[in-house]
Amino acid sequence: MEVPTTPSAAGYGSDAAAGGQDGGWFGRGPSGTQGTRSPGNPETDRTPATPGHPAERPTAPTPPRTAAPASAPASAPASASTPASASASTPSATDLLRRTMAEIEPIADKVTSYFYALLFLRHPGLRDLFPAAMDTQRDRLFKALLTAATHADDPVTLTTYLTHLGRGHRKYGTLPEHYPAVGEALIGALSRHAPETWGPRTEAAWVGAYTTISQIMIDAATEDELRAPAWWQAEVVAHVMRTKDIAIVTVRPDGPYPFLAGQYTALETPWWPRVWRHYSFASAPRSDGLLSFHVKAVPAGWVSNALVHRARPGDVVRLGPPAGSMTVDHTSDSGLLCLGGGTGIAPIKALVEDVAQHGRRRSVDVFYGARRNQGLYDIDTMLRLQQSHPWLSVRPVVDDGPVGLLSGGIPEAVREFGPWHTYDAYLSGPPGMIRRSVDTLVGIGVPTHRIRHDSIEELVGATT
Repeated sequence: MEVPTTPSAAGYGSDAAAGGQDGGWFGRGPSGTQGTRSPGNPETDRTPATPGHPAERPTAPTPPRTAAPASAPASAPASASTPASASASTPSATDLLRRTMAEIEPIADKVTSYFYALLFLRHPGLRDLFPAAMDTQRDRLFKALLTAATHADDPVTLTTYLTHLGRGHRKYGTLPEHYPAVGEALIGALSRHAPETWGPRTEAAWVGAYTTISQIMIDAATEDELRAPAWWQAEVVAHVMRTKDIAIVTVRPDGPYPFLAGQYTALETPWWPRVWRHYSFASAPRSDGLLSFHVKAVPAGWVSNALVHRARPGDVVRLGPPAGSMTVDHTSDSGLLCLGGGTGIAPIKALVEDVAQHGRRRSVDVFYGARRNQGLYDIDTMLRLQQSHPWLSVRPVVDDGPVGLLSGGIPEAVREFGPWHTYDAYLSGPPGMIRRSVDTLVGIGVPTHRIRHDSIEELVGATT
């Protein structure tokens, strides 16, 4: 699906960390990648079909008009004909999916390269939906498959994940008729490269799983079309450099743009059409309708460099729909523990403003981290908020800090304070910081259901 990153934050490293990459199959590749690999010709590089190994041109698993029952997204195709007496020894559809994934994992790059070659050879018109550089696109597909396989027996998680993908794919121009072609290429690639586990029941399990996956995404996009545009035009009205590589970019959408503090959006610039990156809103909703983003330019970052070094007032960008669940529950009086690393402080600032706007006094503790003191580019803003709100505490943290600042990184600093087990924790920053912070919070007694962070691949990361 994505490289490991948190779309709600720009961190210390890659463009993915700086703004996130948009999820899904129909999305642009990584910043700075050049050209495409040549995966070979799948129509000439083939092996003869053998018993139990279907031919390379399977029937496209066309999505039905109605969604499959949510209670059994992948098990029905294989289990419907399984006698009850054999159920104990016969692998379930989910088991078959996972066995296929285990077989192809060592050759994931080869499998996904073959998938795209097959897709574009048979359906060349779909090539325009994809980026010119496909390296990360292959990883994204493999992780999406892994998510489907590992969550096939968890309809709630799977539906939530796929609904988000289906809505987000609207901005690429994805249509319902595109899904059968993708399914055909998927089955073709798996049947070729998983000979040990492939067979009629395995194929039925994958056809059933993909049918459910595609139908959930199609239904989500159809429903979303009734209430929101696929994207918004937004004019840049302010561009302020905070450091040599960090800018605060403020835009005015061309129509109402409802969102919640803590959420993020996908953003496309006019200089790199169809290349989208995720950025968090740096403020709570404003009465003037303006939206602000903190953007860090990183080496070879297409979108981040364009926004930091090229964008000026008057330029027009495009915004996807808001997304993300790192929002405040205003029915609760629990304290908030907010950990923001790098430009991950942007959504944390928005959460603080959101609490202030709701007027309820609840403790909010912010740990603002950076590698060096210069990286705390927005510390003055956070300290001003602290002066205005007695319920807010802001602690700057640097990896190698001078005297007077907490040092050693955010996870280590959090251990020195607390206890935090009654707080709701919000994390935004580089993937490494997120992982270490989650481990730290769990280790000191914070329940996992109180820990919130948005990650493009959080479903996959939870199982690997």
